[in-house]
Amino acid sequence: MAMGTDQVVGLSLIVVSLIIFTYYATWVILLPFDSQHVIPKYFLPQPMLLPSPLPAGLLLLLFVGLFIAYVMLKNQKVTKKAQ
Repeated sequence: MAMGTDQVVGLSLIVVSLIIFTYYATWVILLPFDSQHVIPKYFLPQPMLLPSPLPAGLLLLLFVGLFIAYVMLKNQKVTKKAQ
């Protein structure tokens, strides 16, 4: 069963990924193409549209993988102590 800190870390990973997804989806889908509008100043330039998800996705996968490895090692230690 997940402990309190594991749940907090997992929830924070979910929240961060939702924030990144919402930002990128807004950037790609809803951003007006008119450069005179005030909204584009909150986003990266248009040429960064395609290369930017790769590092963000790799970082997210890295953190998720590290979290899963940590939880598995922690559970393995708990089961060894129980035996």
